Amino acid sequence: MSRTDEINTDVCVVGGGPAGLMLGLLLARAGVRTVVLEKHADFLRDFRGDTVHPSTLALLAELGLAERAEALPHRKVDRVSLTFADGTRRIGDLSRLKGWPPYIMFVPQWDFLEMLAAEAGRYDTFTLLREAEMTTLDRDPGGTVRGVRARTSGGGSLHVRAALTVACDGRSSAVRRELGLTPVEFGAPMDVLWFRMPRHDTDPAGIQGLVGAGGALVSIDRGSYWQIAYLIPKGAYGTVVAQGLDAFRTRVVSLFPALADRVGGLTSFDDVRTLTVQVDRLRRWHVPGALLIGDAAHAMSPIGGVGINLAIQDAVAAARLLAPALREGRLTGADLAAVQRRRMLPTRIVQNAQRVMQRAVVAPLLRTEKPVRAPLPLRVLDRFPVLQSIPARMIGVGPRPEHAPVRTGAERYPARS
Repeated sequence: MSRTDEINTDVCVVGGGPAGLMLGLLLARAGVRTVVLEKHADFLRDFRGDTVHPSTLALLAELGLAERAEALPHRKVDRVSLTFADGTRRIGDLSRLKGWPPYIMFVPQWDFLEMLAAEAGRYDTFTLLREAEMTTLDRDPGGTVRGVRARTSGGGSLHVRAALTVACDGRSSAVRRELGLTPVEFGAPMDVLWFRMPRHDTDPAGIQGLVGAGGALVSIDRGSYWQIAYLIPKGAYGTVVAQGLDAFRTRVVSLFPALADRVGGLTSFDDVRTLTVQVDRLRRWHVPGALLIGDAAHAMSPIGGVGINLAIQDAVAAARLLAPALREGRLTGADLAAVQRRRMLPTRIVQNAQRVMQRAVVAPLLRTEKPVRAPLPLRVLDRFPVLQSIPARMIGVGPRPEHAPVRTGAERYPARS
C-alpha cells in the first residue's frame, strides 16, 4: 500500500503554467510558503502560446529577470500586418509604444517556464512538485477548501494542506470542475490548426495575417521556422481531414504562396495540432479557501495572443493583494473578492474586443467564397501609421497592466535587436 505524504503550506497552486509559476514566484518572494503542483514531468508541450508581450517583459525587468529572458531562444517582433485581396495593411506598430518594451518576444514556453521555476527555486518558501496531479480538493465539514490531494509519480499520493488553493490549471480546470463552477460561454466561430513550416531568409519577417476566400492563417516568425495558425470554422476539423491532406496543403499555399516549395513537409495530420477555441468567464472566481485565475477563470480567444499575458497579470494582482493577509494568517473571502474586482474589468474589455473581432471579421471571412478586401478601419490604420499605436497598446499592454509588488529596479528591458 503506497504511503501518503503530507505537506503544510500557506498556498497550494494547482498548475505550473505561466500564471501558476509567476504566482508562486511572487508569493515566495513575499515570504509566503507556496507549493506549485505540475502534473507533467517537464514543460515540453507543442504549440502552447509563446508570446511574451510588453506588459510581461516590463514585469520581468522589474523582477530583475530581463537579462535572463534575453538569453533564452527568442524572436522579437514589433509590427503586425494583415494581407487581403487588395494588399497588405499594417495594423499595429509596437515600436510606437512609449514607456514599454517596443516589441513582442516569442519564447518557447518551456524555456520561459523553466526560467520562472529556477528563479522561484532560489527561495526556501517555494516548492515545485512535478508529476503531481490533483485528484480531489480537501474540504472541511463547512465546505471551505483546505488544500488538495494529489497523485504523484510511481503511484504515490500526496496531501497538501493550505490556507488557500489557487487554480491555475487552464480552461479545462480540474479545480473548477471539482467546485462545480460553470462559466458563461460566449462562443467562437472558429477553431485553429497549428503546425510548423521551415522559414527561409528570403521570407517576410514578423507576424502576418493572411486572409483569403473562406479562410485565414497567421504566420509567426520564429527565426528558423514559421509557426502557423490556420483558422477553420468551429467544429470543422473532421471535414478538413475528410477532404484530405492534399486539399489542406492547397488551401495553405493559396493563402501563403511562399510555402509552395515546402508544404510537402506536412506528411500527415499528425503534424497538425487542433486548438478548440472557447471564450468563457466565471461569474465568481472564488469560494471559501480557493481562487481561480487565468484560463481557469476566463478562457480567451487566440485573437491578439493575449491569454498568457492576461493570466500573468491576474497572478501579479493576486500576489500583491493577498500576500499581506497570507503572511499574517488573516485571509478572508473579501481578500479573494478583491482580486476578482481588480481583474474582472480588463478581462471583460479584452474579451469584448475579441468577440467583436470574431463577429465582424473572422465569422464573415470563414463563410465567404469571394476575395476579401480589407475592412475600412484597417485601411485607415494603414493609411495613418500614428494610429497603429492604439492596437499595439491594446494587444501589448492591455487595459490594466500590473506591476511587481516589490521592484528591484535593477534592470531595463533590452532594446529591439
